[in-house]
Order: sequence, then C-alpha cells, then structure tokens
Amino acid sequence: MVCSRTIVRFWQRIVMLLAAALICTSCSTIGSVSYNPWQVISLPTEANLQDVAFTGNPDRGWVVGSQATLFETTDGGTNWKQIVLDIDEPRSRFSSVSFSGSEGWIVGQPSVLLHTTDEGNSWTRIALSAQLPGSPSTIAALGPKAAEMTTDVGAIYRTSDGGKNWKAVVQDSFGVVRNINRFEDGQYVAVSSKGNFYSVWKPGQEAWEPHNRNSSRRLQNMGFTKDGRLWMLARGGQIQFSDPESAEGWAKPFFPDRKASWGLLDLAYRTDNEVWVAGGGGNLLCSLDGGKTWQKDREVEDVPANFYKIVFMGPDRGFVLGAKGTLLKYQGSAQAA
Repeated sequence: MVCSRTIVRFWQRIVMLLAAALICTSCSTIGSVSYNPWQVISLPTEANLQDVAFTGNPDRGWVVGSQATLFETTDGGTNWKQIVLDIDEPRSRFSSVSFSGSEGWIVGQPSVLLHTTDEGNSWTRIALSAQLPGSPSTIAALGPKAAEMTTDVGAIYRTSDGGKNWKAVVQDSFGVVRNINRFEDGQYVAVSSKGNFYSVWKPGQEAWEPHNRNSSRRLQNMGFTKDGRLWMLARGGQIQFSDPESAEGWAKPFFPDRKASWGLLDLAYRTDNEVWVAGGGGNLLCSLDGGKTWQKDREVEDVPANFYKIVFMGPDRGFVLGAKGTLLKYQGSAQAA
C-alpha cells in the first residue's frame, strides 16, 4: 500500500514537472527594454483610435477614431479634450488626419472629408462626388490648399485648390485594401483585404504594381523603412524587410517574440535604428539596431487594449493608438533608448 502511494506521488511529480516545462516553453524569452518611455493616457471614449497629427504649433494636435471621435490637445498630447462635430453621420469612422501648418484635413467612412485652415478652430465639410471609387481612407496634407487622398479600393486623388476639385493620379484601383501607407516621397504600398497580395505605386506610374505574398502567411500590414525599403508584418508575428541585394528581394523572415504571434499590427521608426512594433493584447516591441534584435516593453503588457498604430513625428514625439480610447505618449528623450 505504501509502495503504491509512493509510486503515485512519483508520477504526480513527473506530471507537474512536465506541465511546468510546457508552460516555460510557451513563455516569452525576449528581453525587456531598460525603461518604459510610454505614458498611458485613457481618453473618455469606447472608440478605437485611428490616427494622430499636429499642426504647425507643436502643442496643438488632433486624434481621430471610430464613432466620429475627435480629440484636441493644446499641451503637446498630455491632456485631450473631446470635440463633437455637427455632421450628418454621427457614427462615421474618422480614419486619417493630417496637417501642414495651420491647414488640416480629416477623412473617413462612409464618405467624410473635413477641412480647416485655422488649426482646427473650425472645420468645413466638403462634399465628395458620388462617383468616387470607394470611401476615403487616408489623407496627406502637402502644402497650401494641397492634399492627397486615398480610398479603400486603392484610388489616389490630389487637390490643389482646397478640396474643390480632385484629380485622379492612378488610372485603376486594385480592389479593397486592408491598409495603405505613404512614404515621404509619395510612394504607396497597399495590402489587399484578404492579405494575399500587396501592391506598390510610385509617382508617375499609371497603375499599381501587384505582388504576390512571399509565404503562406497572410499579410497584416506593410510600410516603408527610413531608407525607403519595405517592411512586412504577416500572420503569426512574422516580420520581414525588403533586401535589394537579395535575388528574391526580401531578407529572411523572423519572429521577434513567439508569445506575441497572434497579432503584430504596425511598425514605425523613431530614429534611423530604433524601431517599434505594436500588436494585439498590449504587445509593444522595440529594436535598437534596425530590426536585428528585439526587446519587449513589459510595463504596458497589462493595458487592456490592442495597439493598432504607431506614429512618430520626430525622435522626441510619438504616440501609439489603440482600442477603447487607449493612447500611449512617448516621453523619452530624443536620444536612442
């Protein structure tokens, strides 16, 4: 009897050790950042935040989101005040905001275009043609009365008269996009709605250049590195950078953190070498060497929100936008972390 109990206890310990080993193999082995440079700001809204931009005044900025959400800051992004606009569709999704000096633009769905010339003290609704392919997706302020707008089917339009008239700069759209990103020289990269291919457009081209994804993993998001190469986020937490010196055009894919494999959603550069990646479940990763090695910011792991987008206006100013009014403000120095 005693022998049988000893055997039972022996096997219980074996099972416990195996369970502990299994748990440890699922634990994140990625290192931690030396300090957390992000201040967590919870805006009083259940909306998902989509974009942020500042006027020529570095203290005054705007955040937009779903449910026609609009917040204004006058102290550089520490405190925010909600602004309610009188528009016909109060459930509209504001998806993009951009400023050049005091002139700014907001676009959204189903068909929203707002314009200001006084830093947002007043906003004017501009009617869009019913023949516009798709709904407005992104907007980039280019200078006095000039802006470039994309739609969710890959159409690109440009105005030079304050939004009165828009000219198509690409002849054909390529289908519903998951996301679309613009480089400072005017290039665009867009991911298809199903994540099975991507397309690139450069100024002067008449049409998008389609490309099949280079693995079985569906694409989540794509954008541009500091030097104009492409980065790619795919399902399963995979990251990949384009490599002009490679015959395939892409460097080998890698997984910075297996524990975060269920969703990496955006990537942004703070400096030439410091890269941040945001994802679901409060995941925020950082590389200080251009993406070769990675660390994790564990101070924000308990934030109960997905992180959708990262925006840096410079090395000393940046924001992470998330679900349910979650906003992270960069509060580190302009030096590398």
